[in-house]
Amino acid sequence: MGLYRRGKIYWFTIMQRGKRTQLSTKTDNKKLAERIHAKAVTDINEGIWFDEVKVENQYTFNNLVERYVTWVEGRQRSWQTSKKYMVNHLSGRFMNFKITEFNTHTVEQFQTERLKKGNKPATVNRYLAVIKHMFTKACEWEMITEETRKKVHRVKFLQENNRRLRYLNKEECQSLISACDKHLKPMVLTALNTGMRRGEIFNLRWDNVDLKHGFILLEKTKNGDRREIPINDTLKSTLQGITRRLNVPYVFCDPSTGKPYTDIKHSFTSACRRAGIHDFHFHDLRHTFASHLIMAGVDITTVKELLGHKTLTMTLRYAHLAPSHKVKAVDILDDTLNGKTVNCYNFATV
Repeated sequence: MGLYRRGKIYWFTIMQRGKRTQLSTKTDNKKLAERIHAKAVTDINEGIWFDEVKVENQYTFNNLVERYVTWVEGRQRSWQTSKKYMVNHLSGRFMNFKITEFNTHTVEQFQTERLKKGNKPATVNRYLAVIKHMFTKACEWEMITEETRKKVHRVKFLQENNRRLRYLNKEECQSLISACDKHLKPMVLTALNTGMRRGEIFNLRWDNVDLKHGFILLEKTKNGDRREIPINDTLKSTLQGITRRLNVPYVFCDPSTGKPYTDIKHSFTSACRRAGIHDFHFHDLRHTFASHLIMAGVDITTVKELLGHKTLTMTLRYAHLAPSHKVKAVDILDDTLNGKTVNCYNFATV
């Protein structure tokens, strides 16, 4: 029955008629919350029962959307990309559905609908993450009870298949580059030579490009850390060949609007078709970058840092591409144990 915080507000739990009930003190003042909690404990000990805590059945899902959008804008970088689209879709799906009537079945049924429409488990899981977060905030805002929040959070994420690792060989890379339209080619070359994510490339500014010292500095990345990426000769030549507009801060922008590209799917798909490349997405250029580094003998930690992975877990998916690297490591151990002269690794450059 101790106090705990949910957001800024202090809450506590009581047993009422054999049922555990969570109550809000409706205050973020700890001393006041402690007095409210102490009064509750006293009343329970004296046999005074609280009325059941009820949230008026008046809030619709769109009411929650309105409040959530007001709260989330400017707080999360993902809002202007995928999350905004998902919230808008959820709004159209549930509209005037009362949020107090949401339960485990409601959300699982939505998962099934998305799967039947062709969404992959990973996509459905992104929707579920948004729903769960919205209902967590709804509970903090006292639009629903803790019990309703728990019903939504009982829904499990689907098993994802993240084993897909599609990358191009050297000949395919050249074929793709040759098949690219004029506006697309520098973006593809940047992806192949830096491993940058699509959004990082689209939003790259000239202020973050230092051609003199040879590096790109990404200040806002997916995992929140700054990342410095070296510029090789191919990339330097590519960036120097881009006509820079003084009134446009972006490296890659639509010439008709002066704003960053938001979608190049059509032109990229067309380039892949002309190059005879199938089942390949723009994000796979990042896989291609990492795969060729590993196959060239670059150590996994360096690749992790270049990709901007928070941990080695994601980077290890490329480890199987370096069998010769493992053989070299075992040979060094053999030389060491047998008293032979040991040569340090001589990693090839990419």
